[in-house]
Amino acid sequence: MDVITLRVGKAAGWLIIPIIILIMFDVLTRKIDFLRIGMSELSWYWLIEPIKVQDMQWHLHGVLLLLSFGFGYLMNAHVRVDIFREKLSAISQARLELIGLLVMALPYCLVLLYNSYIFVEISFLQNEGSESLTGIPKRYIVKTFTIVGFTLALLAVLSTMIKLSAYIWGDKEAHDQAVEELEIFAIDDEHAGHQRHQPHPPATMT
Repeated sequence: MDVITLRVGKAAGWLIIPIIILIMFDVLTRKIDFLRIGMSELSWYWLIEPIKVQDMQWHLHGVLLLLSFGFGYLMNAHVRVDIFREKLSAISQARLELIGLLVMALPYCLVLLYNSYIFVEISFLQNEGSESLTGIPKRYIVKTFTIVGFTLALLAVLSTMIKLSAYIWGDKEAHDQAVEELEIFAIDDEHAGHQRHQPHPPATMT
């Protein structure tokens, strides 16, 4: 599950390049008069007219975000408000994360997936296109990425739940592997870092 989510997220990151190119092209051809006039006289201008270029910017931006949700969570790159959580021990952070995923993230992803399917189905049946007559048609194609994106997010959630379970309840091998792969911890001091790697204290000698 991690492999799929991470590879798709990394590949989607390259979409930032065409997005930048489209934005620069759009600004230059609209603001510089001789470029705007010269482009408008081309026979294939209908392919690059401003409305289509702006639609494509939004489409690619949406696709980039949707395909990056799961990647962002696995890499712990999303926003966290860790006022209280960062004060907890590693094992408590893991338990809190697992509860949050079970109670909030998992149901949320399932609801989003269900509604995304309806969202795309309605768009397809209506043959939805751009609100502008000269915009990009078949908007259901880009809307399909809502299903793909939230599926990747769901895979990231399920994968993290498995690793958290291994960290909390697994044997030493499973625990050590989970420590290497989990990115959810907010621990700065040496004692907490030691506790992260050894949450189960050794038995005392009698």
